[in-house]
Amino acid sequence: MHGMTPSRSLLLAGWLLVGCWPIAASAAAQRGPATDPFVKENATVKLAEHTYVIPDDNVGLVPNVGIVVGSRATLVIDPGLGRRNGEAVLREVAKISRNRDLYVASTHFHAEHTTGYLAFPAAAKYVNSNVQEAEFAQQGDQLIQNFSSRSPVTAELLKGATGRKADITFDRDYVLDLGGVRVRFLVVGPTHTRGDTVFLVEGDSVLFSGDVVMNNSFLAANQASSMKAWLAAFDAFEAMRPRTIVPSHGAVGDGSIIAVNRAFMLAVQARARELKAQGRSADEVATTVQMEIQAQHPQWPRANGLAAAARAAYAEAP
Repeated sequence: MHGMTPSRSLLLAGWLLVGCWPIAASAAAQRGPATDPFVKENATVKLAEHTYVIPDDNVGLVPNVGIVVGSRATLVIDPGLGRRNGEAVLREVAKISRNRDLYVASTHFHAEHTTGYLAFPAAAKYVNSNVQEAEFAQQGDQLIQNFSSRSPVTAELLKGATGRKADITFDRDYVLDLGGVRVRFLVVGPTHTRGDTVFLVEGDSVLFSGDVVMNNSFLAANQASSMKAWLAAFDAFEAMRPRTIVPSHGAVGDGSIIAVNRAFMLAVQARARELKAQGRSADEVATTVQMEIQAQHPQWPRANGLAAAARAAYAEAP
């Protein structure tokens, strides 16, 4: 799973996007009916000495679930949508870890990245940033309702779902020692969300990048996104020198996809600034940038974030 570096030609284009794994209409038409959003069991992949992932298999509303196993404790990153998926994740954890101490964390507050924690025992410690806690308090219940309305399956998965108060909170940076391996938590938003958090497994050089770095997908920009924050996030990631990157959704890649994401972001920013200098309105710039860049990769998901990315670049342009 380490050899998924995008081609050189991708470095010449631009890309971003919006929401919780939305997809372009053309891509959706080719994929046919949506697959039910269940975390796949017996599919866990070992990425490094302490680090594992349960791949999402490109199923909507299923995250790449991270599992980091130390000598003393185990951390789960993005435990899935609802209690049933959380139970599946715990069964996978039991196959690779006998640790009593269990931690759980989320790359961001959206329901498929958080509500699986309802299956975790009370003794499991939820570690979360203050900004993510605030986001869930403000929007979490409405988001659960929205997800529940998507299908009878999502309604059943989220039946009775609610938030889980964090046991450990932090502002921007936190280090969790699992015994023999440390995981660094870093808040980098406002990018996909205000509280986007990434996780670097030190020693293993694995970065769980959330929706801030993706592989063969537009990025999930929205009206709250900051281009400056996204570019600063890329700087932070490159300083970490990860060998392996696990995005929230889609294929695992290697460290080179940071540069690919940066190139696309800079392309969006440059085109938005160029059009603004020509006197175009924000609406015109958003429409033009989305049309031009989506045309370069018509099969990539999340194209509906391109307009939001262009608006962010427009707002920040001199």
